[in-house]
Amino acid sequence: MTKNSKSSGKLQVGLVGMGGIGNTHAASHKQDPLAKLAAVCDVVKEKADAAAATHGVKAYYSLKDMLAHEELDVVDVTTGGYENGSWHFEPTMEALAADKHVLCEKPLAHDIGEAREMVRYASEKRLYLGCNLNHYFTPTAERAKKYMEDGQIGELIYLLFKVGFNGGEETYSFNKSPRFNQPYAHMKAFLTHPFSVMRHFCGDITHVQSFSTKSGFRKNKGDLLVSVNSVHCMFANGTIGYLLSQRGDAVWGLGGWWSCEVAGSKGTFCIENCIEKLTYWPAPKPGQSFGLGQGPTPEILDTGIKDFGATFPLRIHAFLEDVTNGVPRERLRSSGRDALATLEYIWAVIESYENGGELVRPHALPPLHGDPRVEKI
Repeated sequence: MTKNSKSSGKLQVGLVGMGGIGNTHAASHKQDPLAKLAAVCDVVKEKADAAAATHGVKAYYSLKDMLAHEELDVVDVTTGGYENGSWHFEPTMEALAADKHVLCEKPLAHDIGEAREMVRYASEKRLYLGCNLNHYFTPTAERAKKYMEDGQIGELIYLLFKVGFNGGEETYSFNKSPRFNQPYAHMKAFLTHPFSVMRHFCGDITHVQSFSTKSGFRKNKGDLLVSVNSVHCMFANGTIGYLLSQRGDAVWGLGGWWSCEVAGSKGTFCIENCIEKLTYWPAPKPGQSFGLGQGPTPEILDTGIKDFGATFPLRIHAFLEDVTNGVPRERLRSSGRDALATLEYIWAVIESYENGGELVRPHALPPLHGDPRVEKI
């Protein structure tokens, strides 16, 4: 921690990239008791100045200047670029080189080589690199995980994930920007989230097979985006999984825009709309008999939260908490390595798609070694 953070008891945070997501992060840091938002930065002067006025902090127009004039503990990278992640690499590496911990927006990078290097360099520098994989920092996911830890799910059997945007032919609008009108922009920018949740519940994925396409009305406009993704997965623990994602090509039915069902030998849960609702169905007990369409009475957690934006302060607080507590780096929640895992799966999806649905084994993650100076048994 810096001298200022030690005296205030708060982590000094600088934000890079003051678009919509950047301002969302800034608001989360401002309301968090573990953080002090010290400065904001954007190469577009008007964005930096507007954010500085909104949040009551100093504006910078280069990360170099912000690092030179502010005693920061954490740099939060919320820049965008091609496929929503091409501007993450340089500011992340610059901040790590200056010995700052980094929280980076998803995807970790839009290039797998850059993502691997970011994780490698953070490990070399012995710094925290986190990613905003915010979809499982929710009361619904927390309760679902407790069902698993308490033995109420049992042996994992399957996972079904459905996620995307409501839409259709009449509301479709062609995004002509070359930054997003790329074949794999949706996969890179969006599949990060479902894969992170799937891995959170079921562990590492070892095999991937993808059948992906796009709607005819996209093709007719010359839209390059491969917007509908049907992905089969095998997990290291033997669980089988399926992910269906689409970017406004159709309207969703049951479960809403986001649903995750995990079934086991002792029970099944389903999360709907990410943060809103969790249902748990216990498996029948000996002596119980149910007809088709019948079963044990489910347990339902309805948070009443419909605003997905509520996930941002929850995830950001977890990162601030881990850094404040000095957790071993391999135990950092939603780490750079976790984010790299999602990109390795996405690259496997792309390879499978390009080869007509070929079965692909994702690239291995860097091994965990631990640090004997900080590891606690």
